[in-house]
Amino acid sequence: MKRLMLTSLIGLAFSANLQAQTFTAGDPLGTINEAGVATPISSNVKVFGSFRTAESCTFDSERNLILAMNNGVQDNDGYVSLINPDGSVHTSKWIGATRDGLELNRPLGSAINNGTLYAVDVDQVRMFDLASGQPMGSVTVPEATGLNGVGVTADGTVYASNTRAVERIYKVTPDGETSVFAQGAPLAAPNGVAIDNDGNIVVVNIGDNAVITYNPAGEVIKTEHAAEGGNDGVVIMADGTKYVSSVRFGSVSRIRPGQTAEVIASGIPSAASMCYDSVQNQLVIPMNSNNALAFIPLD
Repeated sequence: MKRLMLTSLIGLAFSANLQAQTFTAGDPLGTINEAGVATPISSNVKVFGSFRTAESCTFDSERNLILAMNNGVQDNDGYVSLINPDGSVHTSKWIGATRDGLELNRPLGSAINNGTLYAVDVDQVRMFDLASGQPMGSVTVPEATGLNGVGVTADGTVYASNTRAVERIYKVTPDGETSVFAQGAPLAAPNGVAIDNDGNIVVVNIGDNAVITYNPAGEVIKTEHAAEGGNDGVVIMADGTKYVSSVRFGSVSRIRPGQTAEVIASGIPSAASMCYDSVQNQLVIPMNSNNALAFIPLD
């Protein structure tokens, strides 16, 4: 068990060493012009790209921006990009513009809850203020060998998958207590995690096509199946419809309640942990080493 460790600006003010590492978030794209004035990029210019092995995304409906998690190529080199809904770049490196006051190595799964961005990073669950990008603390998950997917309940309880041995779902309470929530069958290289409309925990496997729903007590209460296996991302809609992305086979399955899965998109290389853009009504899918995002408008 490990207690939540919080970092605050108040704490920084009491330490000269920490003052030198005050966190700074990156700015939207722009330049300093010849007159020395900060000039944002003009509205008739679109910039695409800004990704490095993007593994997951999440959607900030308040700002109408996509947050894309990017892996580092070395320790403490991960970052978060802000992307416009049309795929153009808003801020290349928002979290990660500097490393002062920041540790972020290889962020994979991400989720937003109650003004907080959650990201899993190797054996850490990291939290950031959604408005400013300021780090809010982290929790170490003992024995984790590579946290991957993450879902967060309304009360701030975190459920994170450990895809490699030992294959588990970990639970982290709002006060930082960690425990094993689920282990063993029917988990088969568990990856994507989401919370359904009733507060249950939904997990998809890379090892097969199972879509498993656990209640908060850790009991399997439903098993559905995507059209293909090798799955990474899962999105759950207000009506209970689930969308599942296959990182191995490149398809997106739609599972309507009580119905057989149907493929709504295919041929997407490395379709990783997707998110739902609720303003534009589209799925957004990071494509891992393709360093890109795929966009799928929904009917």
